[in-house]
Amino acid sequence: MNTALRLRFSVYAQRGLTRDLIARRSIHSSFLVAKDYPAHTLLPMPALSPTMESGTIAEWGLQEGDSFSAGSVFCSVETDKATMDFESQDDGFLAKILREGSGAVDIPVGAPIAVVVEEEEDIGAFSDYVLEAEVPVTAAPEAGESKAPDTSSSTPAPVGREVSTEHVLLPSARFLAESKGLDATGLPGSGKGGRVTKGDVLAAIASGTFMPPLAKESAAPVQAASAMQPAAATPGAPFTDLEIPPVDTMGTFEDVANNNMRKVIARRLTESKREVPHFYTSMEVELDDVLKLRKQLVADHDVKVSVNDVIIRCCSLALRDVPEVNGTYDPKTDAIKLQNSIDISIAVATPAGLITPIVPNTDKLGLSEITDKVRDLAGRAREGKLAPEEYQGGTFCVSNLGMFGIDEFSAVINPPQAAILAVGGGSRRVVPTPYIDGAEEQAKPSIKTIMTARLSADRRVVDEATASLFMSAFKHYISKPELLLL
Repeated sequence: MNTALRLRFSVYAQRGLTRDLIARRSIHSSFLVAKDYPAHTLLPMPALSPTMESGTIAEWGLQEGDSFSAGSVFCSVETDKATMDFESQDDGFLAKILREGSGAVDIPVGAPIAVVVEEEEDIGAFSDYVLEAEVPVTAAPEAGESKAPDTSSSTPAPVGREVSTEHVLLPSARFLAESKGLDATGLPGSGKGGRVTKGDVLAAIASGTFMPPLAKESAAPVQAASAMQPAAATPGAPFTDLEIPPVDTMGTFEDVANNNMRKVIARRLTESKREVPHFYTSMEVELDDVLKLRKQLVADHDVKVSVNDVIIRCCSLALRDVPEVNGTYDPKTDAIKLQNSIDISIAVATPAGLITPIVPNTDKLGLSEITDKVRDLAGRAREGKLAPEEYQGGTFCVSNLGMFGIDEFSAVINPPQAAILAVGGGSRRVVPTPYIDGAEEQAKPSIKTIMTARLSADRRVVDEATASLFMSAFKHYISKPELLLL
């Protein structure tokens, strides 16, 4: 097996894919080898995670003509979860890059992205190489047919018939131009086949390019609404639509393309809200004892833990007490699967989108261990350096927006998990004390730091009573943080 083919099988095998699946995903890239070129192999877009269907090349690490060895980074690939390096497993030379620029977006797994060769002297032969699918093919006329001569440039259009150019306007471009009262049919188009896009119209408006006004149809002037008089009704006559003056509601905007991660997030959360029956339970908890514990740990042991670390620890213990929440729903069998391990996912905001790295066996970790683990996972998540097994899975999720000044919110469940806890920030409030019957003096109200926690749960797995038990257990551990040290 040659260099690149061994490389392809090695990369896929690392991701747990079978040889049969590898063959199906990359069969076209293995056999598109032209006879006119030296021996070579087309390097396919790798499957860097089991759920990856396509990827975007963020940056090439090698240039055409460069040599590579085991561990060399071909390119950085933006997957559905993170940006990961595509590394070589063997030696060779990069002869031709097939995907870059706008062509490097949403490349299907298995599609060719480059040509690799084993011999350096073969590199120059691929300077003009293109994929077979990219070579234009002109269909030959069928037998018995004669090709009609092209008379488009010599035969004038019949008198009285205008040759319409409106077909080159995309619908969005036509709508934008007409909403501005402009005729954009004469604009040069940057779209496929010379079509005028919405961006072309916006650019022309911004640059002051002349566009003639739309020809107005002759019609009776429309009176102002305040001056309109009701028409006399004719018995038996049908109702007619009221003529309403056009209103320009079209503002300027910019299309922002989503990266692969945001596309997957949008698709999965849309499916979650559509298919998972969400219900919500909220509870207010006091944080004063937690804040005291944090100060004590710093003073006595020089250990710094965050409120979020405490919340994660409390959730793990509450899940241990109420294991029914630590489950998933299998729609294929209509069965509830109670998970044996407690693996809490934490929502981390990154420039590319939201990702949920996992703290495995959370209930078996101490506070300081959770702190170290969360700090490491969150840092590498923001850098796009998480391995797939570090963010795929999990049995429960915690999303904390308190650091952004949010008091409370409702989170969307991340399937197949059955629940997610949305945590807001703490705020100082005046809390009344319970009334004591028969007491001569009642206790005065006190000022407490209060936090709102809201559980979003899948009603197919968790019922209201079970959710209430979980929230009560969570509040119990938050109010007695010394239990977290046991």
